[in-house]
Amino acid sequence: PQSVLSVHNVNNVYHVPLMLMEQNLHKIISKELNLQDKIAVVPDMTKWSHMAHQVDSFKKVVKIALIGKYTGFQDSYLSVIKSLMHASIACERKLELVWVEATQLEENDPNGEQKQDKAEYDSAWEKISTADGVIVPGGFGNRGFLGKVLAANYCRINNIPILGICLGFQAMVVEYARNVLGHTSANSSEFDESTEHPVVFFMPEIDKENMGGTMRLGSRITKFTHDHDDNTTSTAKILYGNNEEVSERHRHRYEVNPDYVDAIHSAGLAFVGRDEKGERMEVAELKRSTHPYYMGCQYHPEFKSRPMRPSPPFLGLILASSGGLDEYLESQKEE
Repeated sequence: PQSVLSVHNVNNVYHVPLMLMEQNLHKIISKELNLQDKIAVVPDMTKWSHMAHQVDSFKKVVKIALIGKYTGFQDSYLSVIKSLMHASIACERKLELVWVEATQLEENDPNGEQKQDKAEYDSAWEKISTADGVIVPGGFGNRGFLGKVLAANYCRINNIPILGICLGFQAMVVEYARNVLGHTSANSSEFDESTEHPVVFFMPEIDKENMGGTMRLGSRITKFTHDHDDNTTSTAKILYGNNEEVSERHRHRYEVNPDYVDAIHSAGLAFVGRDEKGERMEVAELKRSTHPYYMGCQYHPEFKSRPMRPSPPFLGLILASSGGLDEYLESQKEE
């Protein structure tokens, strides 16, 4: 009977560990696993408790539009959602998440015909235009890719903070090649093998011929190799505590084509983070004098985000979306 615990409804999920500790779950686990001499008698939950109660009191809202292709099954983006929550808590903001189906941002249907019903199209763009910030997470397949490219273009031109992850990062690169470099047919070879400008192409670590075992998986080192042409330190590097390198997790097959790196970088979309050999582009961003927050990363930063330790790219997005990024970056530089 002493091991039967009550877990009733609470205001937010972060109260649950506190509730369980009040019912001595830590003592039960310690006794059953013979850990009495190896763990603290009473865990220090002071910071956690402060966070849990603080979340209940947030008044200011930050609205983020999530552009995806699996929005009908939102658990597909659970790690991204949690990362946005972690960053919002750190910024003392209540997160309002707005879902946007990527295909609804496209004027034409899959057959290339103009959509007859423009209500969904207009509604999708209204969500983006009224959001404080935008996130374009990863995914596979061609469906909705054009919508992500169009969203990247809109955010770049209209100075809306945006974070692109994996395929979202690639959409930002394709958009820049099309609209800044003038390569109107630029694409990923994943979606158009005959494109004249394959700015993103198949670049596996092991076997270039077979699909099996070709994904770049797991933690890899990213080095912050480049500052901006105005001699400002990259936003990404500052967000990562001014470290020279970081380790983040990957899950992809396609990469930015090295043949286009110099042209894109010189045109302003700076590849500030690269792999240890300098061959694979990991982080791209516009300088802060050009855009408040325009960042993409090939890796998946959401996989290492934690409460009270938000992922740096996500923190940057929420800070920029709530008007606090410049002050935060300045404070980090002073440290």
